[in-house]
Amino acid sequence: QVQLVESGGGLVEAGGSLRLSCAAAGRTFSSSAMGWFRQTPGKEREFVSAITWTGRSTFYLNSVKGRFTISRDNGKNTVYLQMNSLQPEDTAVYYCASYSVGSTTANIYGGGGVNYWGKGTLVTVSS
Repeated sequence: QVQLVESGGGLVEAGGSLRLSCAAAGRTFSSSAMGWFRQTPGKEREFVSAITWTGRSTFYLNSVKGRFTISRDNGKNTVYLQMNSLQPEDTAVYYCASYSVGSTTANIYGGGGVNYWGKGTLVTVSS
């Protein structure tokens, strides 16, 4: 069992930055890939970024490449999403996700490998 708690959301002007954190409790954190998804009303949850358990590989939605950076600290059981140059279209509830061990790249992007979700944190970017 893994519990995920997000923090760091808020209101920011376009062009600004926010850093999301996801604290995980559970003994499988260090062996699991971790990711971030986002969702706006009326739309499906969308993959944003993910990082393997070693931190050596990262994955990004095309529209956030170069602006968002995912990282993790296995010693603190925490994964981060640094979001720079935020735009109004980034406005969403952001969810932290833990992947089952052995998730493929397709599972990572598609979300099929997610076995635990956080409750989400709201990011609002004003124009």
